[in-house]
Amino acid sequence: MSDGMFRTVSSVRRGYDPDEVDEFFSHARSMYEQGPAGGLSGKDVRRVSFSMIRGGYVTAAVDAALDRLEAAFVARSRADFVAQRGQEAWLAHLGEQARTLYGRLGRPDGDRFAPPEGRQPGYEPADVDELCHRLVAYFDTGAPLTAAEVRNATFRSRSGKSGYDEASVDAFFGRAVEVLLGVE
Repeated sequence: MSDGMFRTVSSVRRGYDPDEVDEFFSHARSMYEQGPAGGLSGKDVRRVSFSMIRGGYVTAAVDAALDRLEAAFVARSRADFVAQRGQEAWLAHLGEQARTLYGRLGRPDGDRFAPPEGRQPGYEPADVDELCHRLVAYFDTGAPLTAAEVRNATFRSRSGKSGYDEASVDAFFGRAVEVLLGVE
């Protein structure tokens, strides 16, 4: 256990640096409670990363807290937007965000994303394409899909030019999470 915000792993295992995590969560709390609107966004929370050290915080616990924090910032952003412009404007905004995803979703399986550059690792296209199919079903027919399911999706590795570039895939599904959180 730790005196910090989260449990720690044993001293022989690696976890997130407690000082970095505590500092970020303290800053996020301050921004949420008193900071300027937009001072920190759900996207900022999703993009944060921490160093790994021996005896650090349990990563799963921190990641779960980050997911909840991201959802809180998205909900706050939605409430501010609706208060200023109305619910219909919010839905139009979400619709526009969703439409930005459709160009890639409409591509054929195996061609949705560029391959990784050089010797960089990539994702298995079939795994990524399967999640893309679920997004299409969500948007087109209302099939069930949550932001957590997209956020927690894992893809097998695929090396070489037959894989999908990880950064592109991650950025795309990050935007999809924003849309889904905006609806939830």
